[in-house]
Amino acid sequence: MSTPVRASDTPFAVQVVQGKDYWWCACGRSKAQPFCDGSHRTAGDIRPVKFRAEVSATVSFCGCKATGNPPLCDGSHTRPT
Repeated sequence: MSTPVRASDTPFAVQVVQGKDYWWCACGRSKAQPFCDGSHRTAGDIRPVKFRAEVSATVSFCGCKATGNPPLCDGSHTRPT
């Protein structure tokens, strides 16, 4: 399995819209972080993760790509790599 690239040391706070789908970059190579731009096609077997907003709100998308709760931040960025 491929290893994701750590895109950020902090989460990405994004205002999401209820009912809209968002594709979180799991490989860390996207230039449109935290969202997928298709860069995973050269990253091996890592694929983006679909997130459907249940409500309109600010969501913290994982930037370190080490979350145990993809695509949301679980604080993994605070643990040593």
